[in-house]
Amino acid sequence: MKKLINAPDAVVTDSLRGMELAHPDLIRVQYGPSIVIRKDAPISGKVGIISGGGSGHEPMHGGFVGMGMLDAACPGEVFTSPTPDQMQEATKAVDGGAGVLHVVKNYTGDVMNFDMAAELAKSEDVEVESVLTNDDVAVEDSLYTAGRRGVGVTVLVEKIAGGAAEDRKSLREVADLATRVNANGRSMGMALTPCITPASGSPSFELGDDEVEIGIGIHGEPGRFREKIGPASQIAERLVTPIVEDLPFNSGDKVLAFVNGMGGTPLIELYVMYAEVAKLLQEHGLTIERNLIGNYITSLEMQGCSITLLKLDDEMTHYWDAPVHTPALRRGV
Repeated sequence: MKKLINAPDAVVTDSLRGMELAHPDLIRVQYGPSIVIRKDAPISGKVGIISGGGSGHEPMHGGFVGMGMLDAACPGEVFTSPTPDQMQEATKAVDGGAGVLHVVKNYTGDVMNFDMAAELAKSEDVEVESVLTNDDVAVEDSLYTAGRRGVGVTVLVEKIAGGAAEDRKSLREVADLATRVNANGRSMGMALTPCITPASGSPSFELGDDEVEIGIGIHGEPGRFREKIGPASQIAERLVTPIVEDLPFNSGDKVLAFVNGMGGTPLIELYVMYAEVAKLLQEHGLTIERNLIGNYITSLEMQGCSITLLKLDDEMTHYWDAPVHTPALRRGV
């Protein structure tokens, strides 16, 4: 294993220090418990939005803290859920009097700890709503979940809900919009290689040199099946068809197409995949109104990608287009 680290048990803290030094105009970082907080939070009269999860998926979630997205993020250790005290501290840190929205990916630890944090916050008279993301069509249950995993649509929820909160929508309105985004989004991923966590020093799963795993999770959870690697067009079909059939998407729908890298896949390959996705969606009668291509929800250095499709309505499109300024996503400012 070769990694640019000082020590396995210092990776998260060292990374947060680097983030803080790189983006002092956007964020501040609290240590013990670790929280990435928007520089100007709390903002009076604005719904605060927080999320969190295990580290190793950068830039999610800390990279999305800033104007137009999250007000705070709770980073756990690598592939490990953050703790309730982190989430409670983050909730209090961003409460501007309009309530706080928790965006929670459907992983057992995340769900349990965010539930505890919400109860603690409510006992201190902070109004909290929670939205669960569960967009992965690959499997119903996995090593880390009961039900479907929360993956790529989480980024879209954070951006669209963040725009609505910036527009001073109420907590109920922001939560309802976030829920609608999740309900209309579907994702599926694949891996060319496993990843190696700093603490273990060994691959998270075994995959032959000529094999791909279809339906993989962002922690290396098994997918639907394993097969010999084929061309990008075949892999795109393996991902897009189950997504389109699951919602289901219908001819004439307008969608946001999100091609996400898992951390080790170069951008040239992601654009190859986007071209294949666009071709398949055209065959299904779907119109790509918006897109996102790049590494936004990763799995350390795993090579592979995920596809997320979101059926858009006018409100979603409006807030997707709204200005955003975070370490990982900046537009319109």
